Amino acid sequence: MILGLETSCDETAAAVVTGEGEIRANVVASQAALHASFGGVVPEVASRRHLELVAPVVRGALVEADATLDDVELVAVTAGPGLIGALLVGLSAAKALAWGRGLPLAPVDHLHGHVASLYLEPEPLDPPFLGLLATGGHSLLLDVRDRSGYRVVGTTIDDAAGEAFDKGARLLGLGYPGGAALDRLAADGDPEAYDFPVARLDGLDFSFSGVKTALLYAVRGLAVDELERRRADLAASYQRAIVRALVSRTRAAAEELGHDRIAVVGGVAANSELRASLPDAALAPLALCTDNAAMIASAARFVEPLAPPAYLDLDAHAAA
Repeated sequence: MILGLETSCDETAAAVVTGEGEIRANVVASQAALHASFGGVVPEVASRRHLELVAPVVRGALVEADATLDDVELVAVTAGPGLIGALLVGLSAAKALAWGRGLPLAPVDHLHGHVASLYLEPEPLDPPFLGLLATGGHSLLLDVRDRSGYRVVGTTIDDAAGEAFDKGARLLGLGYPGGAALDRLAADGDPEAYDFPVARLDGLDFSFSGVKTALLYAVRGLAVDELERRRADLAASYQRAIVRALVSRTRAAAEELGHDRIAVVGGVAANSELRASLPDAALAPLALCTDNAAMIASAARFVEPLAPPAYLDLDAHAAA
């Protein structure tokens, strides 16, 4: 039985997962409403809220799993990347739980966690496959040959796809969190109304700064009443351009590396147009697209845990 903790950004999460990949509990306390008035995540506010939530969330996960700490055999925690203060809350809690029970601790890379969301029951995916990992902070193409990790074959040279969605939502006056709001608005718009650019780079990297700038100029060029009338079209066309870039690069990478299967993970994997545009891909379940602790516990099954007291000086890392 694995107890997983995740506090890399603005979700405080705990989960209980078996060694076979069955999710017994997966509790997530979101801070989205707390940060909405700021228009984005405030790191210090997020860290303080994690301090308040981490113990109740762990208790909630154990109750949901009908388990106690006596049943836990391994503690897993996100060690990075993420907001350093937020990460330290989860890491400190995990160390305390593991040390207090004499248990091993598995430090997990947050991005490996997203990929490992595909390895959970009831339909675990077996490598090899070409992975698209798209979140608010990362857009990566991954050559996945086994469950212990991956090789990065493409990344973004500027904004991540999720960041581009959030910034686009802000330009359209949709508030925070923006990606889901933009997706909902786009459903009522014409994706062919505006011809936003798709960056064409050598290799397998992404770039989303150009499409973001194109949306900015389109919004500035409209009168207030016209902008209100065309907001749905702008959202649909902007979303289409981002998804087109993600899909074209992903399919190109799969062909170049000889992968027959494509998998999509991360918060952007919840986007309705992206899911529809890759109907043959293995898609992370919607509940496991955004940050959660079940994916961290899943990844812990494929990393080498640290025995006590080796993990007591373990530190978090903000960058990938």
